[in-house]
Amino acid sequence: MPRAIGFLIFPGFQLLDAAGPIAAFEIAGRGGHDYALRVLAAKAGRVASSSGAAVEAAAMDEAGPLDTLIVAGGDGVRDQAGMAPLVDFVRRQAGTTRRVASVCSGAFVLAEAGLLEGRRATTHWGRTEAFARQFPGVRLEPDRIFVKDGEFWTSAGITAGIDLSLAMVAEDLGEARARRTAQQLVVYHRRPGGQSQFSALLEMDRPDGRFASLMAWMRERLHEPLGVERLAGHAGMSPRNFARAFVAETGLTPARAVERLRVDAARERVEAGPEPIDRIAVGFGEPERMRRAFIRAFGQPPQALRRAARG
Repeated sequence: MPRAIGFLIFPGFQLLDAAGPIAAFEIAGRGGHDYALRVLAAKAGRVASSSGAAVEAAAMDEAGPLDTLIVAGGDGVRDQAGMAPLVDFVRRQAGTTRRVASVCSGAFVLAEAGLLEGRRATTHWGRTEAFARQFPGVRLEPDRIFVKDGEFWTSAGITAGIDLSLAMVAEDLGEARARRTAQQLVVYHRRPGGQSQFSALLEMDRPDGRFASLMAWMRERLHEPLGVERLAGHAGMSPRNFARAFVAETGLTPARAVERLRVDAARERVEAGPEPIDRIAVGFGEPERMRRAFIRAFGQPPQALRRAARG
């Protein structure tokens, strides 16, 4: 019997928050009738997304039994009065549905329903401060692609909903099916849930940035000591002024930036081949220091990322 997957939307939802997971489950279930997909809203009819594009939805109260409920995010979650019926629906569904999930700011709906209290969760990085203030009882992990805590799943913004959906497909139908689905979607097989929302390349490596040339210089010397004094000297600044300017430009301390660059370089080698992990120090000096850095950045040790990459 197909698993019924409900996708809950509302006026002002983010289109890709729903469309990405819908596509993932649709492709995963092709040929085998493994999933029955239902787009749901407070009332039946066309529901306009934040872009103006509309999606036809069935009334949520007529959804019938669901295996999984996924709540989209979007600017519409700010309409507390309008969202109240959806919050009540999600709260009720949590008692009968095998798992409940959110994409992006859909986490606000799950939290408002009381489902995330005392649990680990994530949301889009741009909404984390507001989320933390509004729901202090939730153990927010703002730097994660997605988080699974029991039957409740939450994910970061937009495309992270695809990562979450592929992980669910793997849980339901196996890694091989998830891998084939990712190939059809032309996305990575499965980014680990602990992976950072932020990439060192996106966060720091702006071609027009003040420290662009320094970043290139750092990447060529990741095996060497890269203390703040050496970096400041290469930048032609005093260590104190350099550290202040670097944080203002990149959002990271120099030490954390060096660690991120080393982690990115090490991860490529961890996932790429059979090289023993304890030989891939990439400037960390010893495997244990690299392991701790991986856990800080990705939520998992190098061995777990290698296993995930091999499928």
